[in-house]
Amino acid sequence: MSKYRITVEGKTYEMDVELIGANGSVQPVAKAAPVVTAPAAAPAPAASKTAATSTGAVIAPMPGTILKVLKVQGDSVKAGEVVLVLEAMKMENEIVAPADGTISILTLTAGSTVAGGDLLFEVK
Repeated sequence: MSKYRITVEGKTYEMDVELIGANGSVQPVAKAAPVVTAPAAAPAPAASKTAATSTGAVIAPMPGTILKVLKVQGDSVKAGEVVLVLEAMKMENEIVAPADGTISILTLTAGSTVAGGDLLFEVK
């Protein structure tokens, strides 16, 4: 018998797993009992087109390569307007302005690589 611990929808369970006999006899496969643990962190939102903080800073939602930069520092933007395109996991992700304003920080160029959590640009 082997012990395993799994977490499903934020609840952690300990499981005892037994093999089913070669003759096909069915034995209990798993016995699960809830385990009291600290609440799991809220899951990250699904990959959104923009990860922004309340200050207008837009961070990279995942590591990738900048394919296109459609705006430059000093340009005016409207909320939802595409500022750049980030390629990650063979997908093109349009990164949009979180609010109306002016791009105050944007130093990336096409071909730049970014890590998840890096600052992409800021709108003020």
